[in-house]
Amino acid sequence: MTTKLYDDQLIVVTGAAGFIGSGVVRYLNDQGFSNLLLVDDFGTSEKWKNLRNKRFIDFISPEELFDFLKGKEQDVEAFVHLGACSSTVEPDGDHFMKVNYRFSVRLAEYALENDHRFIYASSAATYGDGSLGFSDDESKLDTLVPLNIYGFSKQMFDKWLQERGVLDKVVGLKYFNIFGPNEYHKGRMGSMVMHMVDQVHKTGKVRLFKSSEPDRFPDGGQCRDFFYVKDAVKMTCSFLNNDLGGIFNVGSGQANTWNAMAENVFKAMGKKTNIEYIPMPDDLIGKYQNYTCADMGKQSDFKGDFTFASAIEDYVKNYLLTGARW
Repeated sequence: MTTKLYDDQLIVVTGAAGFIGSGVVRYLNDQGFSNLLLVDDFGTSEKWKNLRNKRFIDFISPEELFDFLKGKEQDVEAFVHLGACSSTVEPDGDHFMKVNYRFSVRLAEYALENDHRFIYASSAATYGDGSLGFSDDESKLDTLVPLNIYGFSKQMFDKWLQERGVLDKVVGLKYFNIFGPNEYHKGRMGSMVMHMVDQVHKTGKVRLFKSSEPDRFPDGGQCRDFFYVKDAVKMTCSFLNNDLGGIFNVGSGQANTWNAMAENVFKAMGKKTNIEYIPMPDDLIGKYQNYTCADMGKQSDFKGDFTFASAIEDYVKNYLLTGARW
């Protein structure tokens, strides 16, 4: 006889100690939910600190997850699958396919078989150089050309769901340039806001890449759709309260330059703008998106809590300058 473990069904969050994952835990806690099963690996990083002062039922590694889930089909309500290898300079393609594709396929099969809500992280990296636009229209998936294997691995999973006719039964979220608290552990792959504050502390200036397409963008004038993690998490969790399915962009729908970001960082730190332009590293040339801007037509009703400027101010003043976590 199987007895139910908990009074409330579980929300399983993978990548739960990571940047967006820990934000999801924070947001759900603030909404009164603690019936969370957290899935992640700490490794040698300090991302465990992202889970301090948060409430959850249990924490397990990805390798333990499927054994844990056996016989608990009725105990689970939803998956928020954010666990992935997200480094755009990781050289091991097989690792990407194992972590980002094969694990996701297995988890989706479990969720779909048992009628669980399945929300997962795709990526804006699937859009490649942006020449084909940034529309989250599922019918355009075949036309996208990712620039790196990270984007390719995410694209493969999107296509796996589509080819099996179940993409409308799940939610795939294409995160654009998300920044904000709880990304200390990401190192080189952390947002430029974090790196800018560190650079200003150490050198008094911010270093930005020279343009690889000077005919299109001036130095520091490359544009990205920067989106604050608090709003990204709010949008992510909104899908736990609806039955929408398909691919959805997670972004602001606005493109801002690196120069504008630097200027806002200096302002938040109470310092005069001082920018130096440097050559782009060889391992990023040809893999670097000079322009991104999410088509947010599907999410036009979503109301975020921050502007580009107020998000940078909140992040810098309340987290980066104090070492606090969200």
